[in-house]
Amino acid sequence: MSPVLANIYLHYVLDLWFEKVIKRQFNGSAHIIRYCDDFVCCFQYESEARNFYQMLTQRLQKFNLNIAPEKSKIIEFGLFAFRNTRKLGRSKPETFDFLGFTHYCGQSQNGKFRVKRKTSRKKYKAAIYRMKQWIKANRTTPINQLLEEIKPKLIGHYRYYGITDNGPMLSRYWYEVAKLLFKWLNRRSQRNSYTWEKFLLLLKAKPLPKPKIYVSIFDNGQWPCINV
Repeated sequence: MSPVLANIYLHYVLDLWFEKVIKRQFNGSAHIIRYCDDFVCCFQYESEARNFYQMLTQRLQKFNLNIAPEKSKIIEFGLFAFRNTRKLGRSKPETFDFLGFTHYCGQSQNGKFRVKRKTSRKKYKAAIYRMKQWIKANRTTPINQLLEEIKPKLIGHYRYYGITDNGPMLSRYWYEVAKLLFKWLNRRSQRNSYTWEKFLLLLKAKPLPKPKIYVSIFDNGQWPCINV
């Protein structure tokens, strides 16, 4: 019920207010992207981003809602942030997490600016932990059945996180899952233990689904962002 109630409530508290009030008051471009109670606001001008943050706090207080300060920040993000970082001698612009992805400033193959995304560190660690606990609990399952039951779990991960630029994180996830499987198969008994070479032969005969990009995203953002 929580996501449904958040969508209904915040449609009036936040979405309509942003469209009818905020966008009309500000001079620069302003946009909001919301999913349930998680949202990102983008502004053309830093001053308007900071002004909005104060207005947002007051707006939510009217409805007994609060912003989580530890999860909210104002950053410079986009094409100009990418250029300014280089001029200031910093290694890279700040990033922000949204819906399980870390959004960061990058370049396309032809050297043009492009927003890129990868699995956030928090979500990646959580996915590895869940898989570890599942393999540990099912390590006595017959090997053929165990491998078959892992396949949809891997595919489910790929279908959510399989977006443009996230290939390396998907490959890393596949490798970590393989290592977990190798570890817990060898905990079953000494007699049936595997060397790494023997384990790779097993995966060659009964391969696990390889990482796949399911969604292609190309989005050029260039405004200061508030991640709440």
